[in-house]
Amino acid sequence: MITTDTPLDANGLSAVSRVAVGSTNPVKIHAVRAVLERVRAGIKVDGISVSSDVPDQPWGDEETIRGARTRADRALAAMGADLAVGIEGGLVEQSDGSLHTCAWAVAVAADGRVATGGSLAMPLPPSVAAAVREGLELGHAMDRVTGGIDTKRGAGAVGILTAGLIDRQRAYEVLVTYALAPWLAAEWWR
Repeated sequence: MITTDTPLDANGLSAVSRVAVGSTNPVKIHAVRAVLERVRAGIKVDGISVSSDVPDQPWGDEETIRGARTRADRALAAMGADLAVGIEGGLVEQSDGSLHTCAWAVAVAADGRVATGGSLAMPLPPSVAAAVREGLELGHAMDRVTGGIDTKRGAGAVGILTAGLIDRQRAYEVLVTYALAPWLAAEWWR
């Protein structure tokens, strides 16, 4: 359970029993489950493969958010859940020509409420940025540069580039928590 100065609103997530995640990637599913387990026991979390309608490697916050929203909408419709979460990682080009990561989570409720949370702005090394600019998805670029296998289903670029201080799941947990803010502290959204 979360301990805060302001108690969780009983109406926030109390009616939520089933949450759909718009992905079968275990890192994304575990991130959503980890957040919800800290709030309330008994919420069922399942992933489903859905299309994001954005490229495998989204560029810019807008495209990345659109992919996360599409994943959430499609997961909600496909699973008939009370709430769905879509998570999408992307890249943002900086004014100095460097690349940074971005990641966004979008929560969509069956009653029509929608909220977005994101960040995860981290610089990429030049070798990884070059591989991405050649057309590789970030996870594949990390595999190429590090010799790893299926990085995106494990520690992710963030885990490797922070020397394990933050792994992909923990980074996504923050995004999911941000997106769930209107449910976690519902009294402020009335």
